[in-house]
Amino acid sequence: MLHSFFPNPKLFFVSGVIWAIVCVLCWHLFFSDWEDPIGIAALFEWDPVRVWLYEYTAVCYASFAAFWLRYSRHRWARWSVAGSALIVFATWFQVQLDVMINEWFGTFYDTVQQALAEPNSVSASDYYTQLATFLKIAMVFIITAVIVAFFTSHYVFRWRTAMNDYYVSLWPKIRHIEGASQRIQEDTMLFARIMESLGSRLIDAVMTLLAFLPILWGLSSFVKQLPIVGEVPQALVFIAILWSVVGTTILALAGWRLPGLEFRNQRVEAAFRKELVLGEENEERARPPTLTELFSNVRKNYFRLYLNYLYFNVVRYSYLQAGVILPYIALGPTIISAGVTLGVMQQILRAFGRVEGSFQFLVMSWTTIIELISIYKRLAAFERAIAGDEQSLIEFETDRPATA
Repeated sequence: MLHSFFPNPKLFFVSGVIWAIVCVLCWHLFFSDWEDPIGIAALFEWDPVRVWLYEYTAVCYASFAAFWLRYSRHRWARWSVAGSALIVFATWFQVQLDVMINEWFGTFYDTVQQALAEPNSVSASDYYTQLATFLKIAMVFIITAVIVAFFTSHYVFRWRTAMNDYYVSLWPKIRHIEGASQRIQEDTMLFARIMESLGSRLIDAVMTLLAFLPILWGLSSFVKQLPIVGEVPQALVFIAILWSVVGTTILALAGWRLPGLEFRNQRVEAAFRKELVLGEENEERARPPTLTELFSNVRKNYFRLYLNYLYFNVVRYSYLQAGVILPYIALGPTIISAGVTLGVMQQILRAFGRVEGSFQFLVMSWTTIIELISIYKRLAAFERAIAGDEQSLIEFETDRPATA
């Protein structure tokens, strides 16, 4: 799954994390006070500090990719190395645009509050200039998002191609492994499809957390106390982390059986499907009693799956709906005492939502993660079977009815 696409996966990902930490430390220790040395900011009348941040980050990603492309002889290095760097950088850039929108919300809603408090205190040109600023940022965000989504689709399909080529090259050896065709065609397809959506959301969640957590930390200075609890230092950050950790733990406990049931579901479906296929060429197979027994196993597993999803969804939707009103409860004493302006309140709500959403990645993506775990288990067992591990063959055994 990884070796077919990435050069030395463990070293690649570990070095990526280490390099990211080094770049962040260097930025804060040496380069954060610099301004755009190239002159792009002056040419377009942009913020030189923000432009320098973009330039510095681009150099960091490009340096990492150049190193691996130089020292890697992997067939798919250009896509796995340069493609990964491009996707992560573009996702980070999208998050920075979201930060700019969050800043715009503060300015815009303060303008709205001023305009509503005193007639004609805000001119029409000032008001529409604010809206034009948002449109500029939004257009860049839309263009970037479309390009990144298009490139990510091609990137993930290359990953699927790498896995497919690896498995197909071993076909004479693995063709007798039960379920080999399904692993190569269906599971690699599902793996690629899920990684396209889940992987993108994971990168976005991490980048959003890194960008908005300091913002929420700064905005917490406006919140002096919480209901019932009273004064809590950096209250908003504390609540976002606590609420997300509690929610993730509860959801994980509620859904801990689901990966196993999804995995078993593939086995009973495969047993039923195989018997039908064999019955097409052999009239002795796929007799009604056999098919009834196999489909009964399918039905039992699905009903058990539905029951587990029933209480899992009760917990999940209850938690998510409670999270909608949570920041308003936390801001209650501050709003009542007029401790913030409308613009600052909007900034707090958006920043809180972004940080909370990043921490809730597992909660929001749990059903998809369950499916990915199931696929990973099947492909891992398949690769163990390729390596000669006889114990792994049980994962593909479908000649006899699978129990539910």
